[in-house]
Amino acid sequence: MKATHHKHILNFKRPSGTSRGILKQKETWFIYLESEGKQGIGECGILRSLSIDDVPEYEEKLRWTCENIELGEEALLQELIEFPSIQFGVEQAFRSLRSQSPYLLHPSAFTEGKEAIDINGLIWMGDETFMKSQIKEKLSAGFSCIKMKIGAIDFDTELKLLQSIRREYSVNDIELRVDANGAFTPENALEKLKRLSELDLHSIEQPIKQNQWQEMAKLCEVTPLPIALDEELIGIFHSEEKKKVLETIQPQYIILKPSLVGGYRGSNEWISLANNQQIDWWITSALESNIGLNAIAQWTYTLQSKLPQGLGTGSLYTNNFEAPLIIENGALHYNTKKSWEVPYIK
Repeated sequence: MKATHHKHILNFKRPSGTSRGILKQKETWFIYLESEGKQGIGECGILRSLSIDDVPEYEEKLRWTCENIELGEEALLQELIEFPSIQFGVEQAFRSLRSQSPYLLHPSAFTEGKEAIDINGLIWMGDETFMKSQIKEKLSAGFSCIKMKIGAIDFDTELKLLQSIRREYSVNDIELRVDANGAFTPENALEKLKRLSELDLHSIEQPIKQNQWQEMAKLCEVTPLPIALDEELIGIFHSEEKKKVLETIQPQYIILKPSLVGGYRGSNEWISLANNQQIDWWITSALESNIGLNAIAQWTYTLQSKLPQGLGTGSLYTNNFEAPLIIENGALHYNTKKSWEVPYIK
């Protein structure tokens, strides 16, 4: 078996704002496997300043992984426990190699084009005019669930934007989620949650920064608005510690980005623990290219979650790979008539 890795810079169509800054580009890497005339591909995607494996030796670890590919998937996953995005790339690549097609990782009614995955429309941070234009665009595109990133501009302005949606669309028409990315403080979070709760929101992601377990637990206990943990799950590698996080904080939801929590295996462990505590969950991509998004979407469909998922990121880039993934009427579809166009894969 031969393994190689290649870096790819994804360029955003327009700068996208989060509470951690403006994104113009995203680095990602691909692991390619070749064995007995077959090929496999997996994406290793990190988010700068967020991924636990955003470290100087990242590419060195990728090189080591390719040089030691003969160790096999199980051994590599154990060795890569502190590199969750490479774990996920390895999982994808081996599954891809074993599959009939490098891109058909989890055959289902989704990959047959018979069923779709409901997703949320993502509203990026920006000035009021920009955010209003995005909201209008998502609503006209048929989304019934919208997720708005908040925390970058004035809170009252963000509140007015949400109020303007609610004036036109009731909770029965549009589900609204917000993502604070840790922008609130323990001191002001509850007051802001109370004001947001008046708008019949579905939930808020990560209202305060991660690693403040006791403060987050207090919020989850008294919040008038359901709280979803996101960044809080990053960098927690072992089952006992995962269990401790959920038991301590007792959130209403958790959100799983496979590239940030150890791929399928890491995500499945979180899901199992959450189910045991009656904590609901959904899956979100982490701005991967269509290679990683495809791997996440196919797996997500098999989980049969009833909630809208966060998988609408494939159209963000000017130089993404051509893929059968398309968004129509607020859902992700697999168009079997479209083909893949990816370098190195024939």
